[in-house]
Amino acid sequence: MEILGVLLGVALLLGLGVVVLVVIGLVKAARAVGEKVERQEAKARRAVENVTLKAKSYTQTGPQGQISAVRLGLRTSLDGTRRVLEGAVGQDGQLGEALALLGRLDAHAAELDGELRMLEREPDVLRVAAKLPELRERAERITHSAETMRWAAQDRMHQFAADELGRLSRECEDEAGALRHWDTGAGASGSDASAGASASGAAAGTSGAAREAGGARHGLTDGRGGRPSAEEILGLTDPVTRMAQRLRKPTTGPSAG
Repeated sequence: MEILGVLLGVALLLGLGVVVLVVIGLVKAARAVGEKVERQEAKARRAVENVTLKAKSYTQTGPQGQISAVRLGLRTSLDGTRRVLEGAVGQDGQLGEALALLGRLDAHAAELDGELRMLEREPDVLRVAAKLPELRERAERITHSAETMRWAAQDRMHQFAADELGRLSRECEDEAGALRHWDTGAGASGSDASAGASASGAAAGTSGAAREAGGARHGLTDGRGGRPSAEEILGLTDPVTRMAQRLRKPTTGPSAG
């Protein structure tokens, strides 16, 4: 009974652990889905606001149209810089610092956008005219900072791509040279053959007298001396051999009897 109770307790603990893990997983999944939905809603809302600001900047005149143009330029610059940095940070980790700076710059831009939005609803035209230059100057500073980081990131990516292409070109040239290694081998063989021919010529020069004594020598495959005669095979063409044979012949003169 005690063993059965222990087993039941272990089973309950395991079941409770599984339930807790399932609940935690569901909570995380719901949170991730909620964050994704919020991001999509923020993007959609921002897209609608950008279209509205563009329409106001073209249709409205005076300070209202200028405020819309300033807000649109501020958003466009920051969005373009964020797209460039987020697209390249996976390949270049150093851009993470620039992305963090852009986040701080975006916070200042959000505060400025709120002030511009309030200025849009300001009924006093004189106050709008007095505050707009200062707010425009702040917007230009933020825009310039964002554009500076975007251009620097683009130049950095271009330089890295050029360096990588240069290294790849050099590797391709080295590989092409390795594939043409048979050219150098043929040249070395030709040099060896020339050296061999020179050595053979020198040896032939030293043995010229012997060749003159033995007559002209024919090549192996020139059609004239390719097949040795029976006398040559038996060694009967040697002058010493012929002399020995002559001496061995019996004399038929008077002294024979």
